[in-house]
Amino acid sequence: MNPPQIQDYPQWYKGYIDLVEGDVLSILETQAEEFADFVQQNADKADFAYAPGKWTIKEMFGHIIDTERIMVFRLISFARAEKAALPGFDENDYVTNAHFKDRSLESLCEEFILLRKSNMFLVKSLNEEELDRFGIANSNQITVKALVYILAGHVMHHRNVIVERYL
Repeated sequence: MNPPQIQDYPQWYKGYIDLVEGDVLSILETQAEEFADFVQQNADKADFAYAPGKWTIKEMFGHIIDTERIMVFRLISFARAEKAALPGFDENDYVTNAHFKDRSLESLCEEFILLRKSNMFLVKSLNEEELDRFGIANSNQITVKALVYILAGHVMHHRNVIVERYL
């Protein structure tokens, strides 16, 4: 799958999309286990936040899971030619209103692995026509293909944040 074009997504997603180099499907498939393993290797930092008001690693992981669900909802909606505009979401409100701190790191890892593996059946079933479809989310036009790349880039971005600010 070729990367999306600049007109396929809002500019704030460029940073995520630019992180994806190579076969996005292979990246998505290996990312589930690799990211979970990476987080588990740093389990001693799971409840650490690098500054007041910042998320802990468990909260960040919960945010990644929530975002995966939201982006895949957008992806399937637009792949199936949904015409209605979809809402945005406030990631901070989602984390505040969840209880990720109360969960075990192991449960978050298992959830992410299963969620990503399940999502891969959908992603791999899409044809070129479906990947090129677009819809409106958070008042912005975006293609299905861009959403696929965002899934991979979002995890890569947060892995980089963990390395740079938490470890």
